[in-house]
Amino acid sequence: MSYLPKPNRYKSMPYRRCGKSGLMLPAVSLGLWHNFGAIDSLENARTILKLAFDSGITHFDLANNYGPPAGSAEETFGKIFKDDFKSYRDELIISTKAGWGMWEGPYGDWGSKKYLVASLDQSLKRMGLDYVDLFYHHRPDPETPLEETMGALDLIVRRGKALYVGISSYSASETEAAIAVLNQLGTPCLIHQPKYSMFDRWVEGGLLDVLGEKGVGCIPFSPLAQGLLSNKYLKGIPKGSRAASHRGNGAIEEDAITPEKIAKVIKLNELALNRGQNLAQMALSWILKDDRITSVLIGVSKPEQVTDSIKCLENISFSAEELNVINNILA
Repeated sequence: MSYLPKPNRYKSMPYRRCGKSGLMLPAVSLGLWHNFGAIDSLENARTILKLAFDSGITHFDLANNYGPPAGSAEETFGKIFKDDFKSYRDELIISTKAGWGMWEGPYGDWGSKKYLVASLDQSLKRMGLDYVDLFYHHRPDPETPLEETMGALDLIVRRGKALYVGISSYSASETEAAIAVLNQLGTPCLIHQPKYSMFDRWVEGGLLDVLGEKGVGCIPFSPLAQGLLSNKYLKGIPKGSRAASHRGNGAIEEDAITPEKIAKVIKLNELALNRGQNLAQMALSWILKDDRITSVLIGVSKPEQVTDSIKCLENISFSAEELNVINNILA
């Protein structure tokens, strides 16, 4: 039986304008960094994607190296897209990235035009798409001239292989320079994807100001510090959790879950409960409280985590007292 999305899927999800563009993104987007690789259940991935779309999540975020193994998350998405989502292509925002090592030799990493163009061609083939809506350079390249890397993004848009382009993990100064080059080329930078959570607040040191001033969107990843900002690790490291899985590819490891971190998590959890939320919901709400944030990326391993995460939208306001408590806990 073919998949029929819920007819009321757009009723409850708020959509936010991405910078100064015409594009609107759901306040909550789904990232396929982990749990969608060849080592994971295809049917679980299918269930998650369907539930996300039924809930108004129109944006699915990938990268060439997501898996494991690298490339397999795009292959998984491609299978599900072909079976279930092809009829709804014009209702979806699909993004992918390149910037980390993908294949042997000098042309499979970083930010050369050769690598970025070839990588996107491979990504499109894996996903069975003619184009992506959004293509990112995944990390700054200290050796390749910025003009070449941004020129490759411009070329990709002009060739019709991406509608928009963005950058990820660039510092405030690097972001300002990239925005300037892309503006000069006539292909504006749509959005920046930084790592941002209560435990990793580097974007507050200038990046958010640059994005706000330049009219560029922001979509943080790892808002829950890969599950640390949830009730998952309050009583140790559960069997089957991401920290216990040793997945590699940037996934959290057991040594990141220290007694000091857990002490803070326990206090944050108490505040969340007082707000009528669980900790994961509060951590997502805390990021979405800033109007410079376009969307927040969630990563889930179970369908019910999609529904639970979206409940963060029921309360994204924080009192000055609550923010002060959070800052004191995190200090």
